[in-house]
Amino acid sequence: MPSEHSRTVTGPRERTSAGGVVVRTDAGVEVCLIRPAGRTVWGLPKGGVESGETLPQTALREVIEETGIEGEVDRELGSIDYSFYSREAGSRIHKTVHYYLMHATSGDTARHDHEVSEARWVELTEALKLMTYPNEREMVRRAADALGTLLGG
Repeated sequence: MPSEHSRTVTGPRERTSAGGVVVRTDAGVEVCLIRPAGRTVWGLPKGGVESGETLPQTALREVIEETGIEGEVDRELGSIDYSFYSREAGSRIHKTVHYYLMHATSGDTARHDHEVSEARWVELTEALKLMTYPNEREMVRRAADALGTLLGG
């Protein structure tokens, strides 16, 4: 029998999250991006599925928590997969994040939660330049295509 201090690493653990590409289209197209607390990256709001939630419900909740913005789901944009090492879990984690295009209905970016240092509205083309992760940029491009917005270059 192994001691309580020994650990067997058995391949990647699976995690599922959902998030949103939340947009407003008052004057052009703007996307709400977040900078997580203690990090210098810019990306999309997302988080883990809670018991009893559907993926769209998770995406809506996470957008409200991390951006302060309430929205309505327009359509599914697809999912991204990636792996990372978690010291906390002591193993690699395989994560799938399902993204949804959302239209902002109300809220204030100043009302984001403690997990986020800053939430801000960014014009679509600037958002693509500011965003850190290529796979999240692809979700914003899909949102733009879904909105019928032409991206120059």
